[in-house]
Amino acid sequence: MSLAIFDLDHTLIGGDSDHAWGEFLCRKGVVDETEYRAANDRFYEEYLRGEMDIHQFLNFALNPLAQHSPEQLDRWHAEFMQECIEPIILPKAEALLQQHREQGDFLLIITATNRFVTAPIAQRLGVDDLLATDPEMINGRFTGKVAGTPCFQSGKVIRLQQWLKQTGHSLKDSWFYSDSNNDLPLLEVVDNPVATNPGERLLTTAEARGWPILQLME
Repeated sequence: MSLAIFDLDHTLIGGDSDHAWGEFLCRKGVVDETEYRAANDRFYEEYLRGEMDIHQFLNFALNPLAQHSPEQLDRWHAEFMQECIEPIILPKAEALLQQHREQGDFLLIITATNRFVTAPIAQRLGVDDLLATDPEMINGRFTGKVAGTPCFQSGKVIRLQQWLKQTGHSLKDSWFYSDSNNDLPLLEVVDNPVATNPGERLLTTAEARGWPILQLME
């Protein structure tokens, strides 16, 4: 059994679930629309440039989770799935997942976006496991803080190595599909890195290193 690892945003779905959740909260009136949208857009642009401070972003992105009950958040998330995520699930991505599934591979999503946002998406895509940035919970409520290592850039490698020790899986014959140069640390440790719907920076890197380039959005 080989390990088939997938980034989520702009890889298996045709958008960014973290940014989309922020937009959803703005439209619902859950947060101050003007201020929150401006910050959400700024962090997203910093992410694309590879300049985002993950801890500053998480202080921003996890704060709304602490302001509401898990039950209310789950109701909003169900709406979010139907309105924002279902329309951007990529048929070619689902076909790729099925291809690995039929090969007997273990399917793992690893994403910087927090687990509250991404767990239902991973379940919808039918993968075997998910590694995501974990929001802290105390007494059944989110605190607005992060628990453990954020699953971002080199943090993805740290979290994956921890997961490998816990599960007994290995990186022998492993695959990793990602669109982002932020994922270069993880792309460099798998046996089969695949630049998937790559941004300009990752495309340049993939071409220079002779990595396969895959388009799932066409």
